[in-house]
Amino acid sequence: MSKNDGPRSMRSRRAERRLVPLSVWLCSDTASREPKAKDRLRVAEQVCERHRQAVGRELARHLIGACTRPGGVVADVFTTSETVLVAAADMGRLGVGCVPRLPVAQHLVGRLRQDLAADQRAAVRLRPHGPHALREALLGLEGRVELLIAALPPYPEFGRSAGSAERFCPTCRVEQSTVEVTQLDRFLEDARHVLAPDGYLAMITTARYEHGRLVDQAPRIIQRAARAGLTYLQHVIALRVPIEGDALVVQPSPAELAQLRRAQSAELPPVVSVHADVCLFARSGGGAR
Repeated sequence: MSKNDGPRSMRSRRAERRLVPLSVWLCSDTASREPKAKDRLRVAEQVCERHRQAVGRELARHLIGACTRPGGVVADVFTTSETVLVAAADMGRLGVGCVPRLPVAQHLVGRLRQDLAADQRAAVRLRPHGPHALREALLGLEGRVELLIAALPPYPEFGRSAGSAERFCPTCRVEQSTVEVTQLDRFLEDARHVLAPDGYLAMITTARYEHGRLVDQAPRIIQRAARAGLTYLQHVIALRVPIEGDALVVQPSPAELAQLRRAQSAELPPVVSVHADVCLFARSGGGAR
Protein backbone atom coordinates (compact mmCIF):
# COMPACT_ATOMS: atom_id res chain seq x y z
CA MET A 1 0.00 0.00 0.00
CA SER A 2 1.46 3.35 -1.01
CA LYS A 3 1.43 6.43 1.18
CA ASN A 4 -1.50 7.76 -0.85
CA ASP A 5 -3.66 4.75 -0.03
CA GLY A 6 -4.91 5.96 3.33
CA PRO A 7 -8.52 5.59 4.58
CA ARG A 8 -9.57 8.84 2.92
CA SER A 9 -8.15 7.74 -0.44
CA MET A 10 -9.85 4.35 -0.16
CA ARG A 11 -13.17 6.00 0.66
CA SER A 12 -12.77 8.24 -2.39
CA ARG A 13 -12.22 5.26 -4.67
CA ARG A 14 -15.27 3.49 -3.25
CA ALA A 15 -17.33 6.64 -3.81
CA GLU A 16 -16.10 6.85 -7.41
CA ARG A 17 -17.31 3.31 -8.08
CA ARG A 18 -20.78 4.34 -6.88
CA LEU A 19 -21.04 7.36 -9.18
CA VAL A 20 -23.74 7.12 -11.84
CA PRO A 21 -22.24 6.98 -15.35
CA LEU A 22 -23.22 10.15 -17.19
CA SER A 23 -22.98 11.02 -20.87
CA VAL A 24 -23.91 14.08 -22.90
CA TRP A 25 -25.15 13.49 -26.44
CA LEU A 26 -25.47 16.29 -28.97
CA CYS A 27 -28.90 15.61 -30.45
CA SER A 28 -29.87 18.86 -32.11
CA ASP A 29 -32.08 18.40 -35.15
CA THR A 30 -30.56 21.42 -36.85
CA ALA A 31 -31.25 20.20 -40.38
CA SER A 32 -35.01 20.10 -40.00
CA ARG A 33 -36.70 19.16 -43.23
CA GLU A 34 -38.48 22.01 -44.98
CA PRO A 35 -42.20 21.09 -45.21
CA LYS A 36 -43.32 20.12 -48.66
CA ALA A 37 -45.95 22.23 -50.39
CA LYS A 38 -48.71 19.70 -49.79
CA ASP A 39 -47.67 19.51 -46.11
CA ARG A 40 -48.09 23.25 -45.72
CA LEU A 41 -51.53 23.06 -47.27
CA ARG A 42 -52.63 20.31 -44.90
CA VAL A 43 -51.93 22.13 -41.65
CA ALA A 44 -54.53 20.09 -39.79
CA GLU A 45 -52.29 17.02 -40.01
CA GLN A 46 -49.10 18.54 -38.58
CA VAL A 47 -47.63 17.20 -35.33
CA CYS A 48 -46.74 20.04 -32.98
CA GLU A 49 -43.12 20.77 -32.04
CA ARG A 50 -43.53 19.40 -28.51
CA HIS A 51 -44.53 15.97 -29.77
CA ARG A 52 -42.02 15.98 -32.61
CA GLN A 53 -39.26 16.65 -30.07
CA ALA A 54 -40.38 13.90 -27.69
CA VAL A 55 -37.78 11.74 -29.43
CA GLY A 56 -35.87 13.87 -31.90
CA ARG A 57 -34.35 12.45 -35.06
CA GLU A 58 -30.76 12.64 -33.82
CA LEU A 59 -31.60 11.15 -30.42
CA ALA A 60 -33.41 8.26 -32.11
CA ARG A 61 -30.39 7.59 -34.33
CA HIS A 62 -28.01 7.75 -31.34
CA LEU A 63 -30.07 5.21 -29.40
CA ILE A 64 -30.59 2.85 -32.32
CA GLY A 65 -26.92 2.94 -33.28
CA ALA A 66 -25.70 2.37 -29.72
CA CYS A 67 -28.16 -0.30 -28.62
CA THR A 68 -29.10 -2.40 -31.67
CA ARG A 69 -27.66 -4.33 -34.57
CA PRO A 70 -28.79 -4.26 -38.22
CA GLY A 71 -31.94 -6.33 -38.54
CA GLY A 72 -32.84 -5.83 -34.87
CA VAL A 73 -36.25 -4.83 -33.53
CA VAL A 74 -36.87 -1.29 -32.25
CA ALA A 75 -40.17 -0.44 -30.56
CA ASP A 76 -41.46 3.08 -29.91
CA VAL A 77 -43.82 2.74 -26.97
CA PHE A 78 -45.32 6.25 -26.78
CA THR A 79 -45.44 6.95 -30.51
CA THR A 80 -46.22 10.63 -31.12
CA SER A 81 -44.52 11.13 -34.50
CA GLU A 82 -42.86 9.11 -37.25
CA THR A 83 -39.33 10.01 -36.09
CA VAL A 84 -38.28 6.72 -34.44
CA LEU A 85 -39.89 4.55 -37.12
CA VAL A 86 -38.22 6.44 -39.96
CA ALA A 87 -34.83 6.29 -38.20
CA ALA A 88 -35.20 2.55 -37.60
CA ALA A 89 -36.09 1.86 -41.25
CA ASP A 90 -33.26 4.08 -42.51
CA MET A 91 -30.80 2.16 -40.34
CA GLY A 92 -31.97 -1.29 -41.42
CA ARG A 93 -34.03 -2.21 -38.34
CA LEU A 94 -37.62 -3.36 -37.90
CA GLY A 95 -39.56 -0.50 -36.33
CA VAL A 96 -42.72 -1.07 -34.29
CA GLY A 97 -44.91 1.84 -33.19
CA CYS A 98 -47.55 1.55 -30.46
CA VAL A 99 -50.40 3.76 -31.67
CA PRO A 100 -53.70 3.25 -29.83
CA ARG A 101 -55.42 6.33 -31.29
CA LEU A 102 -56.78 6.24 -34.86
CA PRO A 103 -56.11 9.94 -35.73
CA VAL A 104 -52.43 9.52 -34.86
CA ALA A 105 -52.20 6.25 -36.79
CA GLN A 106 -53.73 7.89 -39.86
CA HIS A 107 -51.26 10.75 -39.61
CA LEU A 108 -48.32 8.36 -39.27
CA VAL A 109 -49.35 6.30 -42.29
CA GLY A 110 -49.30 9.45 -44.41
CA ARG A 111 -45.94 10.56 -43.08
CA LEU A 112 -44.36 7.13 -43.60
CA ARG A 113 -45.54 7.08 -47.21
CA GLN A 114 -43.81 10.40 -47.79
CA ASP A 115 -40.57 9.70 -45.92
CA LEU A 116 -39.88 6.04 -46.76
CA ALA A 117 -39.58 3.99 -49.92
CA ALA A 118 -41.91 1.00 -50.32
CA ASP A 119 -39.26 -1.53 -49.25
CA GLN A 120 -38.49 0.51 -46.13
CA ARG A 121 -42.17 0.77 -45.21
CA ALA A 122 -42.26 -3.02 -45.20
CA ALA A 123 -39.96 -2.86 -42.16
CA VAL A 124 -42.40 -0.74 -40.15
CA ARG A 125 -45.29 -2.04 -38.03
CA LEU A 126 -48.03 -0.03 -36.35
CA ARG A 127 -49.81 -1.76 -33.49
CA PRO A 128 -53.12 -0.43 -32.03
CA HIS A 129 -51.98 -0.76 -28.42
CA GLY A 130 -50.84 1.67 -25.76
CA PRO A 131 -48.00 1.29 -23.22
CA HIS A 132 -50.37 -0.51 -20.83
CA ALA A 133 -50.72 -3.38 -23.33
CA LEU A 134 -47.07 -3.81 -24.30
CA ARG A 135 -47.15 -7.60 -24.48
CA GLU A 136 -50.12 -7.51 -26.83
CA ALA A 137 -48.45 -4.82 -28.95
CA LEU A 138 -45.31 -6.93 -29.36
CA LEU A 139 -47.02 -10.31 -29.67
CA GLY A 140 -44.79 -12.61 -31.67
CA LEU A 141 -41.68 -10.54 -30.91
CA GLU A 142 -41.24 -11.55 -27.26
CA GLY A 143 -37.58 -11.91 -26.37
CA ARG A 144 -36.47 -10.36 -29.67
CA VAL A 145 -36.80 -6.62 -29.04
CA GLU A 146 -33.34 -5.07 -28.86
CA LEU A 147 -34.50 -1.55 -27.96
CA LEU A 148 -37.62 -0.14 -26.35
CA ILE A 149 -37.91 3.65 -26.52
CA ALA A 150 -40.40 5.18 -24.10
CA ALA A 151 -40.71 8.97 -24.07
CA LEU A 152 -43.06 9.64 -21.16
CA PRO A 153 -45.59 12.46 -21.53
CA PRO A 154 -44.36 15.37 -19.39
CA TYR A 155 -47.45 15.96 -17.26
CA PRO A 156 -49.79 13.58 -15.43
CA GLU A 157 -52.85 15.52 -16.55
CA PHE A 158 -53.56 17.44 -19.69
CA GLY A 159 -56.32 19.90 -20.39
CA ARG A 160 -54.09 22.97 -20.47
CA SER A 161 -55.17 25.46 -23.08
CA ALA A 162 -53.51 24.61 -26.37
CA GLY A 163 -51.99 27.12 -28.72
CA SER A 164 -52.98 27.33 -32.36
CA ALA A 165 -50.37 24.75 -33.42
CA GLU A 166 -51.54 22.27 -30.77
CA ARG A 167 -55.16 22.52 -31.86
CA PHE A 168 -54.15 21.14 -35.27
CA CYS A 169 -51.89 18.41 -33.85
CA PRO A 170 -53.50 14.93 -34.06
CA THR A 171 -51.53 13.76 -31.02
CA CYS A 172 -52.58 16.72 -28.87
CA ARG A 173 -56.22 16.06 -29.68
CA VAL A 174 -56.12 12.53 -28.28
CA GLU A 175 -53.29 12.81 -25.76
CA GLN A 176 -53.47 10.66 -22.67
CA SER A 177 -51.97 11.20 -19.23
CA THR A 178 -48.63 9.69 -18.35
CA VAL A 179 -48.50 6.31 -16.64
CA GLU A 180 -49.44 6.15 -12.98
CA VAL A 181 -47.36 4.23 -10.46
CA THR A 182 -49.23 0.93 -10.80
CA GLN A 183 -49.26 1.24 -14.59
CA LEU A 184 -45.54 2.04 -14.58
CA ASP A 185 -44.83 -1.15 -12.61
CA ARG A 186 -46.77 -3.23 -15.12
CA PHE A 187 -45.08 -1.51 -18.06
CA LEU A 188 -41.60 -2.19 -16.65
CA GLU A 189 -42.44 -5.85 -16.02
CA ASP A 190 -43.78 -6.17 -19.56
CA ALA A 191 -40.68 -4.43 -20.91
CA ARG A 192 -38.44 -7.01 -19.29
CA HIS A 193 -40.63 -9.77 -20.76
CA VAL A 194 -40.42 -8.56 -24.38
CA LEU A 195 -36.77 -7.47 -24.39
CA ALA A 196 -34.09 -9.70 -25.88
CA PRO A 197 -31.64 -11.17 -23.31
CA ASP A 198 -29.25 -8.30 -24.05
CA GLY A 199 -31.95 -5.75 -24.93
CA TYR A 200 -32.24 -2.16 -23.71
CA LEU A 201 -34.97 0.11 -22.45
CA ALA A 202 -34.53 3.87 -22.95
CA MET A 203 -36.85 5.94 -20.74
CA ILE A 204 -36.92 9.58 -21.89
CA THR A 205 -38.19 12.20 -19.47
CA THR A 206 -38.22 15.95 -18.96
CA ALA A 207 -38.49 17.75 -15.64
CA ARG A 208 -41.85 19.37 -14.91
CA TYR A 209 -43.35 21.89 -12.54
CA GLU A 210 -45.99 20.77 -10.06
CA HIS A 211 -47.39 23.24 -7.54
CA GLY A 212 -44.38 25.51 -7.98
CA ARG A 213 -41.85 22.70 -7.54
CA LEU A 214 -39.53 21.13 -10.10
CA VAL A 215 -40.25 17.40 -10.31
CA ASP A 216 -37.73 14.94 -11.73
CA GLN A 217 -39.27 11.62 -12.75
CA ALA A 218 -35.99 9.73 -13.11
CA PRO A 219 -35.42 8.61 -9.46
CA ARG A 220 -38.84 6.95 -9.23
CA ILE A 221 -38.37 5.23 -12.59
CA ILE A 222 -34.91 3.92 -11.61
CA GLN A 223 -36.21 2.55 -8.32
CA ARG A 224 -39.16 0.75 -9.85
CA ALA A 225 -37.15 -0.57 -12.81
CA ALA A 226 -34.82 -2.28 -10.34
CA ARG A 227 -37.82 -4.00 -8.74
CA ALA A 228 -38.87 -5.22 -12.19
CA GLY A 229 -35.47 -6.81 -12.79
CA LEU A 230 -34.00 -4.18 -15.08
CA THR A 231 -30.40 -3.03 -14.58
CA TYR A 232 -29.80 0.72 -14.61
CA LEU A 233 -26.84 1.41 -16.89
CA GLN A 234 -26.50 5.05 -17.69
CA HIS A 235 -27.97 8.55 -17.54
CA VAL A 236 -27.72 10.44 -20.81
CA ILE A 237 -28.31 14.18 -21.19
CA ALA A 238 -29.52 14.65 -24.76
CA LEU A 239 -29.05 18.28 -25.78
CA ARG A 240 -31.80 19.32 -28.15
CA VAL A 241 -30.33 22.70 -29.06
CA PRO A 242 -27.16 23.43 -31.05
CA ILE A 243 -23.94 24.72 -29.49
CA GLU A 244 -21.92 27.66 -30.78
CA GLY A 245 -18.60 27.95 -29.00
CA ASP A 246 -19.42 27.56 -25.31
CA ALA A 247 -23.05 28.72 -25.54
CA LEU A 248 -26.32 26.90 -26.13
CA VAL A 249 -28.34 28.38 -28.97
CA VAL A 250 -31.90 28.49 -27.65
CA GLN A 251 -34.47 29.33 -30.30
CA PRO A 252 -37.96 29.54 -28.81
CA SER A 253 -40.91 29.03 -31.07
CA PRO A 254 -43.43 31.81 -31.78
CA ALA A 255 -45.78 30.26 -29.23
CA GLU A 256 -43.04 30.32 -26.59
CA LEU A 257 -42.13 33.91 -27.42
CA ALA A 258 -45.76 34.85 -26.96
CA GLN A 259 -45.50 33.69 -23.34
CA LEU A 260 -42.80 36.22 -22.41
CA ARG A 261 -43.80 38.36 -19.45
CA ARG A 262 -42.49 41.42 -17.67
CA ALA A 263 -39.31 40.86 -15.65
CA GLN A 264 -41.21 41.86 -12.49
CA SER A 265 -43.85 39.16 -12.99
CA ALA A 266 -44.10 36.55 -10.23
CA GLU A 267 -45.29 33.90 -12.68
CA LEU A 268 -43.03 31.17 -13.97
CA PRO A 269 -41.09 32.14 -17.13
CA PRO A 270 -41.84 30.39 -20.41
CA VAL A 271 -40.34 26.92 -20.67
CA VAL A 272 -38.00 26.18 -23.57
CA SER A 273 -36.96 22.57 -24.11
CA VAL A 274 -33.15 22.44 -24.04
CA HIS A 275 -32.47 18.82 -23.17
CA ALA A 276 -34.04 15.48 -22.40
CA ASP A 277 -32.99 13.00 -19.72
CA VAL A 278 -32.49 9.45 -20.96
CA CYS A 279 -32.25 6.58 -18.48
CA LEU A 280 -30.85 3.44 -20.08
CA PHE A 281 -31.72 0.04 -18.61
CA ALA A 282 -30.73 -3.46 -19.64
CA ARG A 283 -32.48 -6.78 -19.16
CA SER A 284 -29.09 -8.12 -18.13
CA GLY A 285 -25.81 -6.46 -17.19
CA GLY A 286 -23.53 -4.96 -19.77
CA GLY A 287 -22.99 -1.77 -21.69
CA ALA A 288 -24.19 -0.37 -24.97
CA ARG A 289 -22.74 -1.90 -28.07
